[in-house]
Amino acid sequence: MGRRPEVFVRALSLAEGQRLQKITRTAKNPVKLRRAVVVLMSVQGQPAGDIAYLLKATDDYVRDVIHAFNERGFDALDPKGRGGTPNKVSETVRDWICVIARCDPRFLGRPFSGWSLSKLRDYLIDTGWVATISIETVRRILHERGVTWQQSKTWKASNDLEFTAKMRRVLDRYDHPPASGRVICVDEFGTLNLQPRPGKAWKPQGRPVRLRATYHRDHGVRHMIANLDLATGKIPYQIRDRKRSSEFLAFLNSLRRRWPGQTMHLIRDNFSPHKHPTVRAWCQANDLLININHLEKTVHQLCHCFVVRNVHYFLRHRQRRANPSSQFARYFEHDLRSYRTKATQPPTTTAQSHIWLLTHAARQKRRQ
Repeated sequence: MGRRPEVFVRALSLAEGQRLQKITRTAKNPVKLRRAVVVLMSVQGQPAGDIAYLLKATDDYVRDVIHAFNERGFDALDPKGRGGTPNKVSETVRDWICVIARCDPRFLGRPFSGWSLSKLRDYLIDTGWVATISIETVRRILHERGVTWQQSKTWKASNDLEFTAKMRRVLDRYDHPPASGRVICVDEFGTLNLQPRPGKAWKPQGRPVRLRATYHRDHGVRHMIANLDLATGKIPYQIRDRKRSSEFLAFLNSLRRRWPGQTMHLIRDNFSPHKHPTVRAWCQANDLLININHLEKTVHQLCHCFVVRNVHYFLRHRQRRANPSSQFARYFEHDLRSYRTKATQPPTTTAQSHIWLLTHAARQKRRQ
């Protein structure tokens, strides 16, 4: 039998040679690294027999790698399969698992309001989606498709048919205040109360200071009435025992004294003291134009984060560093668009359509 003819890798360009050297330095897969070494040694002029001897491989293996590289290029270096046991859960079933996880269990006949991994696994097995599956597999499927465990959040929309027009009118007043007036947002925050806070002190070992978990509000509670001035970003406020129309009217009097001679555009919500006849009459007599804010995003949310530990200290600290507020319309339009998209977005897959129909039928049944 004659000697087999020698076989070598085709001539490589400079860029291909640099790419091949990089693969031999950085490849993590041992199969790809071994094939790249075979090709690199063949490029350097070494015959197939010598390469097989150095790598402890067969001559046929070296020849097959060289022929495959000459035909398919760098794709021939990648292994055919990733190895391991094939997936027992198909892609369709994985999509269904994510859809079921996002659905309310009560709409599927389960007596609880939230899925745990073990309950979701049991439901998938009981309903025949899978014969068997582990909790870890369910967790990895949800993680790979971006379904995470999150806390529920609430939002609400107005039933007013003219909501969009009113919203844009208020937001335009925010971003483009009149030159001869001042736009102010008024809201209340409460109830505020003094709570005992745990601290640290030097005490004998094993005998810390104890505070009662329950406490008495000996002096009642307080309410904060505040105003956000969009021109300066400052928040004038008052702490009062109650938040009736009389307290609200006294606060408006203080604002009128603060900015005399200016037309004040008052942005407020639908709280009943704001609509009291005495308040309306006073505003009409003192050049205050009332605008009702239906967006629930007035100074109330700002005050909510302020009243954490010390209201007076924090607000006085912020007053010295206040900046004008603007660009309200862009943020509110984005929020409104996202809410409407979430509320009206149609199902995009067969699985989502099925779950949507189940949910809709259950809601109709509950309403009846």
